[in-house]
Order: sequence, then C-alpha cells, then structure tokens
Amino acid sequence: MNVTKWWQQTWDVEQWRQDWKDFDLVLLLLVVGLVSIGILSIYSTRTQSSYWMQQSVMAAMGLGIVAIVSRIPYDLWLRWHWVTYGITIALLVSVMVVGVSGGGAERWIMVAGFKVQPSEFAKIGAIISLAAVLHHLPIRYFTQIGVVVALLAPPWLLIFLQPNLGTALVFVAIAAGMTFWGGARGSWLLLMLSPAVAAVLYAIYLNTELEWMLWAWLFWAMAMGALAVWQFPWRRAGLLIFGLANLLAGQLGQLGWSILKPYQRDRLIVFLNPEADPLGSGYHLIQSKIAIGAGGLTGRGYLQGTQTQLDFIPEQHTDFIFAGVGEEWGFIGSAVVILLYWLLFLRLIVIAQSARDRFGSLIAVGVFSMLIFQTVVNLGMTIGLAPITGLPLPFMSYGRSALLTNFIAMGLVESVAKHRERTTFFT
Repeated sequence: MNVTKWWQQTWDVEQWRQDWKDFDLVLLLLVVGLVSIGILSIYSTRTQSSYWMQQSVMAAMGLGIVAIVSRIPYDLWLRWHWVTYGITIALLVSVMVVGVSGGGAERWIMVAGFKVQPSEFAKIGAIISLAAVLHHLPIRYFTQIGVVVALLAPPWLLIFLQPNLGTALVFVAIAAGMTFWGGARGSWLLLMLSPAVAAVLYAIYLNTELEWMLWAWLFWAMAMGALAVWQFPWRRAGLLIFGLANLLAGQLGQLGWSILKPYQRDRLIVFLNPEADPLGSGYHLIQSKIAIGAGGLTGRGYLQGTQTQLDFIPEQHTDFIFAGVGEEWGFIGSAVVILLYWLLFLRLIVIAQSARDRFGSLIAVGVFSMLIFQTVVNLGMTIGLAPITGLPLPFMSYGRSALLTNFIAMGLVESVAKHRERTTFFT
C-alpha cells in the first residue's frame, strides 16, 4: 500500500469503523482482561504509590498503539525489515555507550526524562526480521538453521553483555519457536541447544558438589549423541560431533559460569536449594511460596493478604506479581489468570494457522513464543519450578517498556488477523 494513501485512511473516521469490524475482538478482550487484573494487583501490592496509575496510563497508550499498528498492512514490514533490524542493533549499541545502570546492569537509555529499555523493543525487531528471513528461506535442511543463528547472534550478544540473561533467553525461545514453525524439526533445535544445557549441568555440579548433576551431564551427552545418530544419515559423524560437543561444553561450563554475574549464579544455586540462603538469595522465592500457599482455595481477599500488604515479597508489583494474586485471590483466582493466558496463546496459534501468508503466520508465532516463554518462566519462578530470571509476567507486571512492547506485538498480530479469512474461535 502507498504510504500517503495509508496516512489519509488513518484519519478517515468511516475507515476506522470498517476496520473495527475486522478487529479480532477475542484477542483484544483477553489482553484487556489480563491488563485489568494486573492493574488491580499492582494497586494492591503498592497502595501508597502511583504505580497502578502509571500502568493504567501506559495501558491506555498501548490500546492506542494497537489501533494504529493494526492499521498498517503487516506486509509493509516485510519490505522494511532490514531497516527495523538496523534500528534494533543501533538501540542496543546505544545502551552500551550511554546506558543507565541499575541492579548491576546497563539496560536503559534516557528518553525525554524517562527510562526506556531497548532490549524489550528489540524482541519486536527480532520477530519481524526473522519472520522476513524465514518467509523467503523456509528451513528444509539442518544447516539452514545457521542463517537464523547468524541473524539473531548480534542482538542476542549485545543483550547478554548488558547483562540481561532473562531477555537473552527470550530471544532463544523466539528463535526456537519461529524456526520450528518455519520448517525445522524439533530434534534439530534440541541438538542445537544441547551444548548450553550440558554447560549448565556441569557448571552447577562443580559449584554445588551435587553428584547427581555429574551423572545428569553424562547422560545428557550420551542422549544427544544417540539422537544425532537417529536424526542424520551421517550417523557416525553425528554421534562424534554432538556427543563430543556436549562433553566439551560441560568442560567449558566453568568458563561460562565465571562470565555470569554473582547474582545470576546465586539464582541458579537458589533454584536448586532455596533454604541454602533463606535471608539472602532465597528470600524472594521462599516468601513467594508462602504467599501463594496462604491463599488457599479462595484467597484471603482483595487488599487483605498479609504477605502482600506487609511487603514481605520483594518486587511484588513486577516480577513476583503472581504471588500477590495467589495470596489474595487463591487457587480459583490464580486458575482464572492461567486460563486467560491459555486462551490468549490458543488465539495466537489460531491466527497463525489462518494467516494469509507465511510472513504473517511467522509473526503470530513469534509473538506467541515470546509471550508463552515469559509467562511459563515467570509463573514457574514464583512457585520454585524455574530459576529467578527477572522476566515480567506479560500484561500484568508493572513496567512501561515491557507493556508497550507487548501492545506493539498485539498490534502486529491484529494486523495479521485483519487480513486473514474470517474464523470462529477454534478454526
């Protein structure tokens, strides 16, 4: 579409009414529901602050962004994806040059007096760029995964060096989900990621003296070698390459462990044994589990949670917001939140399956991969099933950059949905 024509239509009221009929209202209502619960929870955890009001303003802005982005034909991003990629890299480099430090990391730049986190918006740039590449080059052979690695390695490395391990892992999840949807086998992706798993297992063994971790590392290396034999026609070479890769990665795990910041190493150790440092690194997790357990079936009531109201849980309006939901709204309230997320993810897959072309389908899957990974990890870390990574709960945790990023992602998916054939909820 001509840019001038699009700009004229943007301010055409009648055109807005027509476009509204093509909106995927199910997707939008699910997002609004999660954001509303998030704002209520933020108010409950920080009643004496303006965080809930700031989140409300950002949510209103986000809905406006969805309306605008959804009106841009998504295939326009296909033509401009290298520009998007260049802007993404430039923003991440700017963090290294003029970034603002916080919590031992440089992750923000100042824009008009506000802290902006470029790594959040970089997720959108990565999704658009990778969708464009996989649109032109579907994965048919194992070696083609190298194209995906080459594309995402620069932004991933810049984010890892900030350091921002949580967002770096989100990039891996986006790459894995989109590459799988783009034609790669799941076993190929597992083999590609296997050395990183081996390195983590061996590093934890060396630093915790948990003997079962050593056996887990050896078993993992043998299993990956067997998987390579099963997957590739070059059986002996596959066994040699991936078996040795996992063994060597384990030996190099100590080097990777030394690269991690002290707080990142503590998070991995605490995940395995929170009681090892109950008043230090394990405090967040212990208090979160106490709060969720105290909620029982129906919860203690809104604004009535003792763990929440007495501020026992650090970061309870951001990373640990689900702990407040669990305490005040109980199992039933927590189940409702999880159901809303499940319906949201289902809707994204429906849109991906019914998209007009491969590019639109890959965009929807990229957004799905980004959101489901963050949600699963965040919920998991609040109950001790995943290491603490600092990933916010999408649409619910307080955070300006993260919330706007998620709304931009929804705008892209709405654009994809508007140009597909009309569907029911499940088809």
